Amino acid sequence: MSKITAAITAVGGYVPDFVLSNKVLETMVETNDEWITSRTGIKERRILKEEGKGTSFLAIKAAEDLINKKGLDPKDIDLVIVCTATPDMKAASTAAYTATQIGAVNAFSYDLEAACSSFLYGMSTASAYIESGRYKKVLLIGADKNSSFINYKDRTTCIIFGDGAGAVLFEPNEEGLGLQDELLRSNGEGREFLQATYGGSSYPINENTFKEGKHYVFQDGKTVFKNAVFNMADVTERILKRNQLKNNDIQWLAAHQANKRIIDATANRINLEEDKVMMNIQRYGNTTSATLPLLLHDYESQLKKGDKIIFAAFGGGFTWGSIYFKWAYNS
Repeated sequence: MSKITAAITAVGGYVPDFVLSNKVLETMVETNDEWITSRTGIKERRILKEEGKGTSFLAIKAAEDLINKKGLDPKDIDLVIVCTATPDMKAASTAAYTATQIGAVNAFSYDLEAACSSFLYGMSTASAYIESGRYKKVLLIGADKNSSFINYKDRTTCIIFGDGAGAVLFEPNEEGLGLQDELLRSNGEGREFLQATYGGSSYPINENTFKEGKHYVFQDGKTVFKNAVFNMADVTERILKRNQLKNNDIQWLAAHQANKRIIDATANRINLEEDKVMMNIQRYGNTTSATLPLLLHDYESQLKKGDKIIFAAFGGGFTWGSIYFKWAYNS
């Protein structure tokens, strides 16, 4: 009997209609299009503006896109995982609500949070469930409404983040396709450099902290950038060496879309040609948990069965890692 591997068999995605361009940001904070583009590669990002709609709205839209394209009966889904740093509510699971709303009434569900590495970690988790043989269909969603905790007077963060969601379906494979290897890491000493401190159990929100804007996300850009460049490139190079892969063996690099310079540094570390690097940061900015599945959504038509893809991510915490993956179908 062939070994069961966990392969992606369908992809969906969603971004809100409202476009926040660099030109619009010029009217909000002291910045300009040339400065943002040269330092981040971002030209615009999407923002969910509708009042009362949170991360679950994005997740549901991405899941529905996948379900419709695949012709999937939601009742057949065994598990729904929503990877997010911006859950709808504290305590109440965003994944549980998402699963119910899409009709996945036979699935159990939960949220997974590892900042910008959430979806990468989720790929490992979903694959383990499939490889166990207990579950046949795992819906993995990466979704974030980053605009919910961004201070649009802080030019160090408001130029970077956008809202969006992507979804993938993991199913068993007996051809050796899907997840091949992973190298996942974390270091809690880095959490002070990228976080939204107030609002958690250590520092609850009160009237004063709210007035001072301490519930917004904070980033020490230089420290985060330095760590992201080194760590994301390092694990990417290591996973290639561990699997005896050369740059010409790889068809695609799917790297977390936080900053074009970080993506370029990762590609350069493994000497990968520019046309093999998935890139959509210019349109969406950093959608946190949604960047990797949105890349798959945007590039799905170019992916071929057997393509070797290297996934890489870095996020607050610090969290980071790389996954070696073989694509399972022709679009």
